[in-house]
Amino acid sequence: MYEPREQLKNRIYYAAKDGMSIALYTLMSDIEKNEVEQLLNGKISEDDGQECTPLIVASRNGHERVVRMLLTKFNPNLEEEGIVKFDGYVIEGASALWCAACAGHLNICKTLVKAGADVNHPTKTNSTPLRAACFDGRLDIVKYLTYHNANIHIANKYNNTCLMIASYKGHLDVVSFLLENGANPNEKALCGATALHFAAECGYVDVVKELLKYNATFSCNDAGMTPIKAAAERTRDDVVEYLLERPEISIEERIEALELLGASYANDKENYDLVKAYQYMHMSMMLRYSNPETPIKKKLIPPIPAYENWVECQTLLDLEAIQGNNNSLHMEALTIRERILGTHNPEVPHPVIYRGAVFADNARFDRCLELWLHALKLRQKNYVSVVKDLLRFAQVFSQMLYVGVKVSYNHVIEVLSAAILELERNKEKLARPGPKDDPETVMDDIESNLTTTLYLLTILTKLMKQCSDEEKFNVSRMVFTLNQLQITLRDGQTLLHLACNAETPVDDFHTNDICKFPCAETTRLLIKCGANVNAMDSERNTPLHVIVNYHKAISDFMTLHSIITDLTEGGAHVDCVNKRGETPLESSATGSVAEIILKTQRKLSLKCMAANAVKHHKLTYQGQVPQALESFIELHGPGIKKA
Repeated sequence: MYEPREQLKNRIYYAAKDGMSIALYTLMSDIEKNEVEQLLNGKISEDDGQECTPLIVASRNGHERVVRMLLTKFNPNLEEEGIVKFDGYVIEGASALWCAACAGHLNICKTLVKAGADVNHPTKTNSTPLRAACFDGRLDIVKYLTYHNANIHIANKYNNTCLMIASYKGHLDVVSFLLENGANPNEKALCGATALHFAAECGYVDVVKELLKYNATFSCNDAGMTPIKAAAERTRDDVVEYLLERPEISIEERIEALELLGASYANDKENYDLVKAYQYMHMSMMLRYSNPETPIKKKLIPPIPAYENWVECQTLLDLEAIQGNNNSLHMEALTIRERILGTHNPEVPHPVIYRGAVFADNARFDRCLELWLHALKLRQKNYVSVVKDLLRFAQVFSQMLYVGVKVSYNHVIEVLSAAILELERNKEKLARPGPKDDPETVMDDIESNLTTTLYLLTILTKLMKQCSDEEKFNVSRMVFTLNQLQITLRDGQTLLHLACNAETPVDDFHTNDICKFPCAETTRLLIKCGANVNAMDSERNTPLHVIVNYHKAISDFMTLHSIITDLTEGGAHVDCVNKRGETPLESSATGSVAEIILKTQRKLSLKCMAANAVKHHKLTYQGQVPQALESFIELHGPGIKKA
């Protein structure tokens, strides 16, 4: 009976999803009431991760007749929660009303509310149906829900209010309605930002004006950004020019806003405009000297090597002298941004990375690396994830090697050191997650950082021949530290597994020109620096199990031979068995080739033979052998009987 019921459940769900109200009613009309309720309140999981009831999916897809039929003829749970996707966002805990409001289906919202749906039913992140309607600017739904007791003050888990999201999305009519109905324009999100910050940074002048009309105040968020600074940093010149005229903005704030606006135009990936950059820098300098007798001079920061130790222009003559020099304007702009925003601000590194990328595109790898290393330090100083930054370095190092440009040992070591620090932080977050740490996201970071670290090690092996003994020792010390972290992928693969594995993913933007796996040199470096040659992944496969399945046993015999030899000489047990009960040789896909190499290396110790005897005869051993030997015995077979 199980299979037919599952089939019926699927047919009901997809009839609701496709808007087939008559077919849906026919399917359920002959079923007992109790079973109908179970079928209607049960969820179907789709391939894309969505998990909905028939009512939720019909509401989400705008099938008004289906919703009406379900509510008038049957009794589905209006507050049942599902998992839905909107614009790439995964929403957990969404009710049918939340889905209808988010998708903009006013009539369905009305039908659900009249049937008794909770207008304030929140999702897992505390987003209400009203907030969903505000996000999409559906004033009609916003009004309807508000008039039916939706609470406009409920914020999500980041304390981000309905007014904030409407301001961020630029929905002026929704913003006006919320303000008219008592929304607080000065409520702060957890990051310290107000609705005015969100409207200003997104460039919505009309929304900014409306918020100020309702006494929105100028304040700093947690990064020290005022609304005018936020607008300037995002090159929102319309907002900046409007706010410059506000009496609340001091002359010092006007000067900084103009400087920051110009500096941001000089190094913005999306809105690069050097003419505007100079124009606003010039306006700010004019303002500094608007009273020649008491000019407002800059408080300079110490020169930054990555910015060519640039010292900012102090006078109009200084600035006018660099008008036609693009590089000077770029360095002036980066220095201004760091002075005004401060090294703690998470927005500072973006233009630095962009300018470095431009240098890389022009084969100025030296300048690119100086800028990227500076950005990397800024990010790590502020505990910001550097997953993409680390990969970016692996890509540019690979590109340099491929085109024959010398790669500096010191640069690679600096990035490797940052990678190790990042992995240490990842491991700490996994063990003791903070309130903002999602374990799945942390694990994603670990997997990305671990493979990037492998690329960096492979790149280092290309430089080792030219290294001094001291430099080689330093590499060994760092790789030893890396091995001691004992970090693995989700499937249990260590760095050594990955170095031996032809299936190890390699980024295809330059990196795959240099990093190819299995890699004998990387494997040797890891083994030499203390990698556990008998480490097992989730399938109990050791690195030896992995390498003997290399499919290029003939065409790349030397790699196969080298890795097997290094593993066995490093203490790899040729008689370890995986979950399938296979030794490396028994699991081998390379057949006689691996067999020949393994037989020349096969050195069964007395301990191995004893462990195999314990395994073969299924003897009890726990408590009967020294504790240190228990894990050794377990290498030779899973599921050994214990006392």
